[in-house]
Amino acid sequence: MGNFSGQAVLITGASSGIGEALAREFARRGGALVLAARRTDRLDRLVAELTAGGARAIAVRCDVTIDGDPERAAAAARQSFGRLDVVVANAGFGVVGPFALLTLDDYRRQFETNVFGVLRTLKATLADVRRARGRVAIIGSVSGHLATPGSSPYAMSKFAVRALAEALGHELASAGVSVTLA
Repeated sequence: MGNFSGQAVLITGASSGIGEALAREFARRGGALVLAARRTDRLDRLVAELTAGGARAIAVRCDVTIDGDPERAAAAARQSFGRLDVVVANAGFGVVGPFALLTLDDYRRQFETNVFGVLRTLKATLADVRRARGRVAIIGSVSGHLATPGSSPYAMSKFAVRALAEALGHELASAGVSVTLA
């Protein structure tokens, strides 16, 4: 990661875990942050902490499984910072269990967040990122390369995200947009 001074960064799933850690790192590197997640209480505390330390950050309630929520997050970036340069599609979770005990709804729920949530986020932000010749980071997993017993819904979702990142990387390279599977 380089210097992100003057760049607006949207991170989904920013209220905990990897998203929260990335928010702290992007703040340290000068990014203006749009922190998006379902749990606004945690987001508000994180924004207060980061802004007290001198960062520019806003919180936006965003459920990536709801049509329109990622668009609202992108609009908040434009309204607050006048631009959107970097998108980190991080929101996700893991459904685990023996295949015989999992239902189709378990798989649908997994894909709705981990795959379609990434798609919604990128569809909502791609025009901005193209304009900025910016960056897209999609959070993957070793499970997108190697499936283990009891992990089929999660592994399937991360294999799909890996394929999306690879395809988008090729599609967007000529537009000056970098795509990273992290």
